[in-house]
Amino acid sequence: MSKGILLVNLGSPESPEPKDVKRYLGEFLMDERVIDLPVLARTALVKGIILNTRPKASAAAYKKIWWEEGSPLIVLSERLQKKVQKKTEMPVALAMRYGTMTIKKGIQELIDKGVDEVLLFPLYPQFAMATTETITVLAEKLQRKFFPNIKIESVPAFYNKPDYIEVLSNNIAGHLEGKNYDHVLFSYHGVPERHIRKSDVTKSHCKIDGSCCATPSKAHEFCYRHQCLEVTRLVAEKLQFKKGVFSTSFQSRLGFDPWLQPYTDRTIERLGKEGVQNMAIITPAFVSDCLETLEEIAMEGQEIFHEMGGKEFTTVPCLNDDDAWVALLAKWMNNWSENGSLS
Repeated sequence: MSKGILLVNLGSPESPEPKDVKRYLGEFLMDERVIDLPVLARTALVKGIILNTRPKASAAAYKKIWWEEGSPLIVLSERLQKKVQKKTEMPVALAMRYGTMTIKKGIQELIDKGVDEVLLFPLYPQFAMATTETITVLAEKLQRKFFPNIKIESVPAFYNKPDYIEVLSNNIAGHLEGKNYDHVLFSYHGVPERHIRKSDVTKSHCKIDGSCCATPSKAHEFCYRHQCLEVTRLVAEKLQFKKGVFSTSFQSRLGFDPWLQPYTDRTIERLGKEGVQNMAIITPAFVSDCLETLEEIAMEGQEIFHEMGGKEFTTVPCLNDDDAWVALLAKWMNNWSENGSLS
């Protein structure tokens, strides 16, 4: 069989104009694994309220971070794909879960190159309903409907793989070298608490308290909260961060339901009020810089910190197309081609 790789990231509006942002938000927020309400309630919320109020503000945010080449997330993902392609003989395609660079087009691109076995690689270190799961579920639907003769295999969460932690830690250390900081904040994209409970394969372990994520359980294979906390623990251990000078928070909440806490904006505010003068912030739920890292963290987060009396606010870039990250992806892909696993 001829093998190929499909890297899949989140996606982006075609432009930072309100009409394109509205179209993108409509597709994104109507995904039942993003806003997991019954279809009538989800439609009323998204099309009746959010799409009539949010696109203009979101468009303004996108305009702040938009590059001359286009959406940063798309540009950075394309750079990653091109670099990885140079390190493997297998065809490597790129797709987005939302927007015009569809997964269907990505699979077809590989088929046109003679591929009949696809490794689907969601570019998310941790598993979540609204990221990894929605990608794999859509790919399965497309396979049944359009590509019944193609084998599609999906990469599981790689948040705790030692070689990934090594690359991530080295990237962080390189950007913090020579910097003075009183506190390091690991900020992950938030999800509603109910997503954690829905993903609990045991139906009883995930209580989102002070102990469940630290207690061994098969639920951790699909527990986003556990996997985020584990990345923080492993990186802090690798970089020998002292206890008390680092913490974890969750950003980008939407609506009024309980989301994973503590919230990033409130944590930044608290740290500033407590006298932290120099802080660094890391966003390990993303491998590519995007609206959430470039605007919400690097701009809004810095503004909050300065308003609370903080001085130096260092944002650590995502892995993006870092050469060590490229080399690791290529190694994993070549391993899969040879023996059917990443290691």
